[in-house]
Amino acid sequence: MSERRERTTGEEAGDGLRLVLDRETLRAGALQHHLRARAAGMELWSEERIRRSLTETLAARPEPGGDVWLFAYGSLIWNPTIHFAEMRIALLRGYHRRFCLRTVLGRGCCERPGLMLGLDHGGSCRGVAYRLPAASAEEELLLVWRREMVAGAYRPRWLRARSGEGPLTVLAFTIERRHERYCPRLSEEERIAMLATARGPLGRASDYLFDTAHHLAELGIPDRQLERLCEAVRAYQERLRGEPNVDRR
Repeated sequence: MSERRERTTGEEAGDGLRLVLDRETLRAGALQHHLRARAAGMELWSEERIRRSLTETLAARPEPGGDVWLFAYGSLIWNPTIHFAEMRIALLRGYHRRFCLRTVLGRGCCERPGLMLGLDHGGSCRGVAYRLPAASAEEELLLVWRREMVAGAYRPRWLRARSGEGPLTVLAFTIERRHERYCPRLSEEERIAMLATARGPLGRASDYLFDTAHHLAELGIPDRQLERLCEAVRAYQERLRGEPNVDRR
């Protein structure tokens, strides 16, 4: 098992190394291997538990057999790492995109935790639905499980979505509200500061935000709330650049 890493400026991660999140890394199990080495007592899911969760989720499909539609609302849009046969813009009602998951492993560290997106209750969310052919769906979804279910912070659900071509049953990763890293009560100032300063082996939390907002706009489904957050985070980072004595670890 080998990790694919690339050198960075030294600011991307504390050890000057960055883990590349790609298909090769996920197939080799290198993401789990790398994160376990940094977990510092955190409980991470084993490969067995990840596979069991995938099996149970597929067994609970409301429409057994056939292709699977996977709903993407964050990094899966701009870095899917899966092979898919079709992509559609889709609207999911009852959930909204929200930075509500604290991370100290991927795009953050213990000293400066970052934030990741989750689908939380209420509102609606426009994203991308990927069609995974039945013959390869389980193999492709295993890569997604290794990526999203590292610590069980999400709850995979079968939900109804709408697309321009008609209704869809999609598989979506909603936030697990009982998880210890779920943080629904952050103030806007706390959220901005965390996104502006956090970084880890997968890169900067702010880049995760910027890339998501940028690609949603490119797809013609801009998220105005994310765009306002981008402006606030960039302004915060600009203020930090004007304060040379600030610790930006």
